[in-house]
Amino acid sequence: MKGIVFTEFLDMVEENFGIEIVDYIINESKLQSEGIYTSVGTYDFVEMQSLLVNLSKKVEIPLDDLIYSYGLYFFRVLTTLHPAIFALYKDPIELVSSIENHIHVQVRKLYPGAELPTFKVEKKTEDHLEILYFSDRAMYMFAKALMEKTFEHYDRDSEIKMEKLAEDGTQVRFLITKKHGAYQKN
Repeated sequence: MKGIVFTEFLDMVEENFGIEIVDYIINESKLQSEGIYTSVGTYDFVEMQSLLVNLSKKVEIPLDDLIYSYGLYFFRVLTTLHPAIFALYKDPIELVSSIENHIHVQVRKLYPGAELPTFKVEKKTEDHLEILYFSDRAMYMFAKALMEKTFEHYDRDSEIKMEKLAEDGTQVRFLITKKHGAYQKN
């Protein structure tokens, strides 16, 4: 897993819970890297799992909720570092449906060796998208958060439902409907 995912995660933890919690989860996780990450480095996903599990235990927030919150946080990183990608698309359905064939191609150019989930479009219309998510890492809540933030970025409201195709979350179907009208913050 690319280091930027780790560095931004620790930044989010510090911002939301404080530096003491960052130190705690690093120490509790007994990491091979010792919690020393660079944004361009590559690290074992087991370290991210350990950090997430220890954070969940410490702050008493369910793991999926933390992963979802991190996805919301990470979206800001994407729009800051890669605004050109968002400028290419005028519609959130177009962007989300291009994840596999365009965006992940660009990500692999920028971050060689990046291990990314796979997305497969099943059905697509102007206002509806059914897309399958496949990943051994089961970070589907991270993907859901990024999708929601994409709609918000384009000032469009949406309904995103998930259907786990595998109980462990390694295969998920997202059913996305673009609602007419501007984004309404809950």
